[in-house]
Amino acid sequence: MWGLVASTQAYADDHEAYAASCRTSVEGSLVTAYCHNPYPDTDRVRLHVECDRWWDIDSDSAPVEVGPTAYAELTERCWKEVRAAWITHEPVRD
Repeated sequence: MWGLVASTQAYADDHEAYAASCRTSVEGSLVTAYCHNPYPDTDRVRLHVECDRWWDIDSDSAPVEVGPTAYAELTERCWKEVRAAWITHEPVRD
């Protein structure tokens, strides 16, 4: 039991305690990210989308600040298929 507690504590210390919990959804060429911040610090999130076709322009959303207990929804799209989508996090220091 103590080993488990120590491992959990080590993870909590290593994990960035400002990063909002985000999930992405891809429907055709539209990508939506849903982010919720359970932490007391503000997280600045951005959605990045890489399109599958070489001629289709990849996109990055504008940064959105997600405050404590706040929720944000970000969307971006490709003209055709989506190859990859991810979220980046940046702490907002007061």
